Amino acid sequence: QVQLVESGGGSVQAGGSLRLSCAASGFTYSTYCMAWFRQAPGKEREGVAAICTDGGSARYADSVKGRFTSSLDDAKNTLDLQMNNLKPEDTAMYYCAATRSTLWFPYRLGSNRYNYWGQGTQVTVSS
Repeated sequence: QVQLVESGGGSVQAGGSLRLSCAASGFTYSTYCMAWFRQAPGKEREGVAAICTDGGSARYADSVKGRFTSSLDDAKNTLDLQMNNLKPEDTAMYYCAATRSTLWFPYRLGSNRYNYWGQGTQVTVSS
């Protein structure tokens, strides 16, 4: 049984930083993708960052490029998200997700491509 558990959320002032982590257990696939999504109240779920084990670069949403960096530890099945220069519009519930296979680069931020989801961790950025 695959489980994804996020940690590291919290409250921070604008301009601050947070680091999220996602630990995957029961995950035995050798080729897969992991990603971060977020959802603010009243808004649709948005893909933030995604990495696959095929060795390609991470894909980021335009809204976070240059501020967020995601890294995947394939040996440990963990996915991190370093968030710098946070803005109030980054406030949302952040979810970790994973697939059973790799994804074509343009599809990597599509939530319907992911099979497994964590429970989420809240990030609140105050102005």
